[in-house]
Amino acid sequence: MKGEARRQKIMEILQNSRAAVSGATLAEKLGVSRQVIVQDIALLRASEEQILSTPRGYCIQEPTGKLTRRYHVRHSPHDLERELNIFVDAGGKVLDVIVENPVYGEIKGDLNLTSRRDVRQFIQKMEENQGIPLLTLADGIHQHTVEAEHTETLEEIHEELKKAGYLLEQKN
Repeated sequence: MKGEARRQKIMEILQNSRAAVSGATLAEKLGVSRQVIVQDIALLRASEEQILSTPRGYCIQEPTGKLTRRYHVRHSPHDLERELNIFVDAGGKVLDVIVENPVYGEIKGDLNLTSRRDVRQFIQKMEENQGIPLLTLADGIHQHTVEAEHTETLEEIHEELKKAGYLLEQKN
């Protein structure tokens, strides 16, 4: 299957799936390597397809109509799991992590975490791959965009981050 046809098939698979689809599953279905899938996803995103990466795989980003807020925080890598659990325990969805780098500017990683299970899988994946949290690039200072259905949820997150000593400032 040629590149354009394969990318159309990837979009079709993602649009018809109720859950995230792993890169390995896409590679197997399309008879290519996982690296080819990663490259195809990058090309699809470059053509403005709204594809999200999650700990469980790829999915199409649907407009939600939910509220979002960006939290500016600082903590050590050892507090990463605790911080992420604050967001999901309150009912938030952690969409991303963002750090400012003096050379590259804004560096963003998609997270899409909605539960303690998602957080645990993310932490395990970091450990298994000897990943380094983005926050280490900026002395622990980073941002998260969080989505929620209610303002109260976002306020609860704000208060819990403040109690934990992680909150630097808040921007809507």
